Amino acid sequence: MAKKKIAEVLQYTAVFEPEKTGGYSVSIPVLPGCLSQGETFEEALVNIKEAAELYLEDLKNSEIPQETRPIVVSPINIRL
Repeated sequence: MAKKKIAEVLQYTAVFEPEKTGGYSVSIPVLPGCLSQGETFEEALVNIKEAAELYLEDLKNSEIPQETRPIVVSPINIRL
């Protein structure tokens, strides 16, 4: 009986930015060039997961980038 291969689960921080015309653009900072978009947050989330899977699949024979520490994103107010 063949052993099942257990999938490795990696966690990355995705940054979602609302677009002026609607929808979201999204990137994963630790994966340069891994970008996507969607008309809704949910669609953008599905799309960036797919983009990240393809990005990492392309690196399967190389070192896979890992986040060494969490990224914190927060809005700030600047008084001018």
